[in-house]
Amino acid sequence: MTNKKIRKLLKEVKQDLKNDKLSLTEMGNLFKLRNELEFKLNKQNINFTLKGYDKYYYASHCRQFTKNLKKYGYGNITSDEIIKEGVCFNNYSINNGYNQYCRDIKRFNSKLEMLGFVVGYNNAISNQTN
Repeated sequence: MTNKKIRKLLKEVKQDLKNDKLSLTEMGNLFKLRNELEFKLNKQNINFTLKGYDKYYYASHCRQFTKNLKKYGYGNITSDEIIKEGVCFNNYSINNGYNQYCRDIKRFNSKLEMLGFVVGYNNAISNQTN
């Protein structure tokens, strides 16, 4: 499914959730569908498997991290370079490009260490802007 189709379906699901006449089962199914569609959008530049309940949390943080990098840059990599090349998340690195062989933004010893850094970076940015 393409980005455009996912966004269109997500918009329809969000509109359907505003309906007051839905049963609890229907509403539950729509919430599940909404979560899965948002997850598909969020995980597009993640090149490893996210499993379990936390996959939604980490995928949304990776998407927010990408937005922050496009706005502020990181280290010696400017926001213009990040917008031009993109960002991808791999098991041991975050790269400026679309695969693990592109320029490193930051390297890590494990996937969990990288995800912890992403969450911390996002929290620092949100605390700075508040």
